[in-house]
Amino acid sequence: MTTENGEHGEAGRNGRDAGGPPEGLERINPPHLAPPTGFSHGVRAASGTMVFLAGQTALDGAGRIVGDGVVEQFERALANLLDVAAAAGAGPSDLAKLTVFAVDVADYRRHARDLGLVWKRLIGGDYPAMAVIGTTRLWDEAALVEIEGIAVVR
Repeated sequence: MTTENGEHGEAGRNGRDAGGPPEGLERINPPHLAPPTGFSHGVRAASGTMVFLAGQTALDGAGRIVGDGVVEQFERALANLLDVAAAAGAGPSDLAKLTVFAVDVADYRRHARDLGLVWKRLIGGDYPAMAVIGTTRLWDEAALVEIEGIAVVR
């Protein structure tokens, strides 16, 4: 097992990052799996309260979808999700699991670099366990992406 930064050390022997805190979220990335890019293979929550974050799209305060493309909508949806997490006492590093639903996965992949820049700006270098799921449409027909998640508040 490796920690989020790819080091093996103690984490490979006892399942905990020897240099990290004894509680919180531990990113699990076994060295025999392909290196994760923009996600963690697994996340272990030591202790805390789980907060289930409902799917967020690029809705503004008036209930209208904003943003013409997948990058703009991803940014707004992620910001909305982070606002809900913050209201529950969770920060970006408390995100344990996210699922992104994309109407056009090929378009999502084409914009991976720009989506990564949005991620780095809003969240930083912490990656939860993640999945991208293709779907034919979302609740609001103008929505291109929806993001739901689980955070662990300590």
